[in-house]
Amino acid sequence: MERNELYPIFLKVSQLDVLIVGGGNVGLEKLTFLLKSSPNARVQMVALEFLPETVELAQKHHVEIVQEAYHKQFLEGKHMVIACTDKPEVNEQVYHDCRERSILVNVADNPPFCDFYMGGIVTKGNVKVAISTNGKSPTTAKRLRQFFEDVLPEDIDDLVKNLNEYRKTLKGSFEEKVEALNEFTKGLIDKKE
Repeated sequence: MERNELYPIFLKVSQLDVLIVGGGNVGLEKLTFLLKSSPNARVQMVALEFLPETVELAQKHHVEIVQEAYHKQFLEGKHMVIACTDKPEVNEQVYHDCRERSILVNVADNPPFCDFYMGGIVTKGNVKVAISTNGKSPTTAKRLRQFFEDVLPEDIDDLVKNLNEYRKTLKGSFEEKVEALNEFTKGLIDKKE
């Protein structure tokens, strides 16, 4: 049976340098997605042309726009790259250039040329749920995102903050603290009979 073997992580993209290669609709979509999740992400975009909406969004979030053709020098100092031009040969070149430099790369709509996928995300304050379909069905991820947006209570962030304050008051070993928090929170998942 096939299974999703992706390892989920949450990246602090406000502390990492991200490059988006492409300024069209997909570039706008990727930038929007990234900034929705991380408004302070450090992003540079390179393309020969940019949609006006992309430029406007970039200006709001201090995203650097470079109106040039892609060249591997743009990878200098980057931690993560998203390639989304309308030219498959450019996207594949970005992929190979990144692999040579051990830079994480995502080529939009081309799973074999991806080190990571940008899945569905639900955010309610400090709570963030990421959804992956292993690159198989972005539409399913979108529907699951909508489901979790409806299911997670609006006050879940208050619960998280209160539990954090409670955690600070606990004394004892790490194991004792974990046991106390587990006991305190087990009612969150108990099924109603």
